[in-house]
Amino acid sequence: MDGEDKKSHRQRLLLKQLEAQRYISLDEVASRFAVTQQTARRDIMELESLGKLRRLHGGAMISNSVEPSELRNRRIRNAQAKEQIGTCVADLVEDGASLFLDTGTTCEAVARALVRRRNLRVVSYSLRIAAYLSEVTDFTIAVPGGFVRQVDGGIFQEQSQSFITGFKFDLAILSVSGVDDDGDLGDDDQAEVETVRSAMRRSQKVLLAVDSSKFGHRGLVNLGSLSDVDFLVSDAPSSRAIAAAVARGRLTFHQVG
Repeated sequence: MDGEDKKSHRQRLLLKQLEAQRYISLDEVASRFAVTQQTARRDIMELESLGKLRRLHGGAMISNSVEPSELRNRRIRNAQAKEQIGTCVADLVEDGASLFLDTGTTCEAVARALVRRRNLRVVSYSLRIAAYLSEVTDFTIAVPGGFVRQVDGGIFQEQSQSFITGFKFDLAILSVSGVDDDGDLGDDDQAEVETVRSAMRRSQKVLLAVDSSKFGHRGLVNLGSLSDVDFLVSDAPSSRAIAAAVARGRLTFHQVG
């Protein structure tokens, strides 16, 4: 620790731990570094002010879980399929509906297609989506307050979940980082997962919009399963997991392309 004080050393190790596991609880910080919860909370708040991590209720997570280069790749990857998915999703949305719209490149394609609908009420934590819709439509749009994640324009704060629970939705439109072979849905960001789960609970119906590159992949954080979804829109052919969910009578599958 030459030239480094005890607190700086502890915070450096905390960030190193976050790089390895993405999320760490307040209890784990206190236990791992033999400090009080008050000290652990103070470390997290200081590192958040420096943009090194994002504070969550009961813990913290790495500030940017998706690298900027990866997001650029996602925008290019399967771009035509995502536009087709967006068009199909917009066909399933009724004028006057209240929507939760997730963040990500597929949901951005959905937003572009939604402009032909009328009188929508949209809640999203994507600043990109909210800015786009506010410029080209007269929809009612709501976004939570908080810090803007530069990599994709996502807005997060500890109170994002409570913000979402103030609404009721006709439809929650979401995308994920992966749908594995068992039909489990995964994403890369604990805070996003918690926010989306809140939206799903407040929605009459849930629609999952994913392109074929997401199938067969396992996200870092479990969101749920295909059994939690009412509509699936994708360019992928029906897999064993999709067929099983359809057979159970809950999921309606729309294949585009």
